Amino acid sequence: MSNPTLAIIGFGQLGQLAAKHLAPHADVCAYDPADRSAAANAMNIPLVPLPQAAAASIVVLAVPTQAMRATLTALAPHLKEGALVADTCSVKTLPAQWMLELLPPHVDIIATHPLFGPQSAAEGITDLKVVTCPLRLPAARYQRITHFLQDTLKLLVIDTTPEAHDADMAYVQALTHLIGRALAGTTPPSTPLATQSYQQLLNLCHLIEHDTEELFTALHTFNPQAAPVRQTFSNSLQALLNKLGT
Repeated sequence: MSNPTLAIIGFGQLGQLAAKHLAPHADVCAYDPADRSAAANAMNIPLVPLPQAAAASIVVLAVPTQAMRATLTALAPHLKEGALVADTCSVKTLPAQWMLELLPPHVDIIATHPLFGPQSAAEGITDLKVVTCPLRLPAARYQRITHFLQDTLKLLVIDTTPEAHDADMAYVQALTHLIGRALAGTTPPSTPLATQSYQQLLNLCHLIEHDTEELFTALHTFNPQAAPVRQTFSNSLQALLNKLGT
């Protein structure tokens, strides 16, 4: 049996990471409006026009959340019947709604969120976590996807809903990135006097320094549940400052 055709839409860091681990199991191609030829050539991944990429049997969207609606609109006319479309956005509620709204009824849809990036996957992806939210696909196909992720890629699969995902990510990502970026803005020094807790704060700064401003903005503006968490944190911080008379 021949490998399925799989297209990665968006060949930035996440798209390249996906290609690295999916290429042994599918005939992978990629599309990106930017010039990604150096990376694609190094990985032996052909870059193709968008209509050709959209005609693959599996289409993985690795584009920023800000570009999702426009990408879905461009893809929709070219998707073939029975294709599987998966996103990789760090927020889920709105992208899930957009996929259901904009993609034709003859394609299957799953929302995913790999809870790792190139830095955390540098030593491999075994036992790293991926969120899956089945939106519109047969149960049997979803079971095959889950088995592939678990048994072949050795990932830990977390099945949830877009809304439950975003409720947790309002803390796990949005609040964490807010604190990390605010802390990094104070330029905390490395010092031999660092305690374990202080070192963990420095580690947080280092972890998020590779993430883009685009990602930070998406975590807060496209997660409907981030604003109340942000406000609660702000109120808590202000209450502490008030106690100190500042």
